Amino acid sequence: MKKGDIFEGKVIRTEFPNKGIIDIEGQKVIVKNALEGQVVRFSINKKRRDKVEGRLLEVIEPSPLEQPAACKHFGICGGCRYQNLSYEQQLDLKKRQVEELIEKNGLSFDIENIYGSPITEGYRNKMEFTFGDEEKDGPLALGMHKKNSFYDIVTLDDCRIVDPDFNVLLQAILKYFKEKGETYFHKIRHEGFLRHLVMRRSVKTGDILINLVTTTQSQLDESEFVNMILAQKIDGKVVGILHTLNDNLADVVQSDETKTLYGQDYFYEYLYNMRFKISPFSFFQTNTLGAEVLYDQVREYVGETKDKLVYDLYTGTGTIAQMLAPVASKVVGVEIVEEAVEAAKKNAVDNHLDNCEFIAGDVLKVVDNLTQKPDILVLDPPRDGIHPKALRKIINFNVDEMVYVSCKPTSLMRDLLVFREAGYEVKRACLVDMFPGTVHVETVVLLSKGEVDSKKIRVEFSLEDMDMSEFQDGATYTQIKDYVLEHSGLKVSNLYISQIKRKCGIEVGKNYNLPKSEDSRQPQCPPEKEKAIREAMKYFGMI
Repeated sequence: MKKGDIFEGKVIRTEFPNKGIIDIEGQKVIVKNALEGQVVRFSINKKRRDKVEGRLLEVIEPSPLEQPAACKHFGICGGCRYQNLSYEQQLDLKKRQVEELIEKNGLSFDIENIYGSPITEGYRNKMEFTFGDEEKDGPLALGMHKKNSFYDIVTLDDCRIVDPDFNVLLQAILKYFKEKGETYFHKIRHEGFLRHLVMRRSVKTGDILINLVTTTQSQLDESEFVNMILAQKIDGKVVGILHTLNDNLADVVQSDETKTLYGQDYFYEYLYNMRFKISPFSFFQTNTLGAEVLYDQVREYVGETKDKLVYDLYTGTGTIAQMLAPVASKVVGVEIVEEAVEAAKKNAVDNHLDNCEFIAGDVLKVVDNLTQKPDILVLDPPRDGIHPKALRKIINFNVDEMVYVSCKPTSLMRDLLVFREAGYEVKRACLVDMFPGTVHVETVVLLSKGEVDSKKIRVEFSLEDMDMSEFQDGATYTQIKDYVLEHSGLKVSNLYISQIKRKCGIEVGKNYNLPKSEDSRQPQCPPEKEKAIREAMKYFGMI
């Protein structure tokens, strides 16, 4: 079995998040986007001593589990991967995948239940669409990335996980810019005008906020653009139209300047009879009705909060903090996004809560200034989980209980292993499906402080399988790669990362990625990738 070889095989199971597992002559092969029960044809694209990966070429026979997908873009768009399963089968698969992760990581706790979303279509209250083309030098497109593609875009005219108003507005905006002859921002040439279209909607009121993200390489006829949008026939109401200017090379939505072209730059969403102000860049759960299910479980796991001090770390717009505040002595929320913190403060005033304090800053640094020991901690970190250094500081609070909300089970498992070493045990755990049709699922766990019995701890590991950088101060090579890809759209190799580590004076394995001989030429990390790697290393506190 070597790179480029083509095989056929039956998928025996699907591991989180969407890894089809195939046995070829006793060798485990991972084929992404393959569903258990399918017979597929694939080519070997990665081969290491302990890992073989294949690229899906064709589904020869469908799985007995499959059914026709409701969305016509399914299979082309990279957004939803499980729409060809019934919702009951989606929930069963997600629960089983998380249970397998628990066992694989040597942990031992039960998943009490998986709670489904109240609605499975039109549930997203926010969508970030990208301008591009469906094929090289093709006509302007606006939608989601094609499956397994960083460049090609699929124009969506009937996305099933957003409100129908989004589809109407997307088509109108695409038609407008096609007629204008505007170009999209080319990721390689760094030329072009149109970048992203971000739409947000209040499920409870129908209010819609539209944010067009462009470079400064052309001019927008603001009044004409506004009038075109307001002329569209939709069920909801457009309450704000914004124009964000972004000349950063990274393929992310960020603001050099944001102008309000029409109306206001916010709307209100309602949860638990409380009102939350949602602004363009503030975090809020993307499934509002699902969020109510999620927070029901959080409240149950937190339990009695009367006269207790609660720390809500990674608080976003303060939803969980304000949900707990009415029956707590005090709640302190920490969030790195300043705009979200300002919104949280305003929300607390609007909801007549005077026992909430919100602090803007990185949890890694802010916890050093939180000298009062909380009675309970609530953790709801980003997808990558808790920064290793912040995790140690959180443990040092030595609270009896904490509730961890995670949107990425693999990150959660990594952090739970550290908590276990510190004497914490998982007392309760459940799943909440906030993202029907996709591979993602939320996990809620209740951690309780127990006594560490060293005589009962048995650790088994293989040095061949282990990335020893896990034990270094900072982040693993995989974490750095993932961060760079997510924040800059660039793919970097272990070689480039080790080169930049050496430049920064960080110790690297003695023979790690060194040339095979003195005469051999070794590729050097390009400047744009070096910058992205340094940004990742700054984020992880390595430099």
